[in-house]
Amino acid sequence: MPVTAVMFWQVVLAVHIVAVVAAFGVTFAYPLFGAVGARLDPRAMPWFHRMQAVIGRRLISPGLGVVLLAGIYLASHLHQWKAFYVEWGVGVSLVLGAIEGAFMVRSEARLGDLAERDVAAAGSGAVKWSAEYESLVRRVAAVGAGMSLLVVITVYLMTVQA
Repeated sequence: MPVTAVMFWQVVLAVHIVAVVAAFGVTFAYPLFGAVGARLDPRAMPWFHRMQAVIGRRLISPGLGVVLLAGIYLASHLHQWKAFYVEWGVGVSLVLGAIEGAFMVRSEARLGDLAERDVAAAGSGAVKWSAEYESLVRRVAAVGAGMSLLVVITVYLMTVQA
């Protein structure tokens, strides 16, 4: 049985793919977590939003760095810098990183504070979300959906080039 050698660029490609899945996979579940969590246990929403901010800082941002570095290596090694999908991928990586750092992490942390305030204001009664909380939830959800769409388009472009 012949043994096929694994080339280094193939390992980097695997790291690139795993980093995309690890960094962005959970974000596709956020809408479900938020909707179900708000219904099942609204008092857990401060924790949920704070966890989103931690995931942004400790998983998404570093994962995006790995995606970008591995992508740069692959584009260089495979001589693909003139390909549209490479330009798109680098651009989207930079845009996602900027949005994550400048808006998402801060907004998710703020949502945690607002949710905690609204839960405390409810006392032992039913939680009533403030207009400020609901407005920020909608903005974060809309930006998150846009980011997820960019990830899906990028994955599509990366696969159809092959």
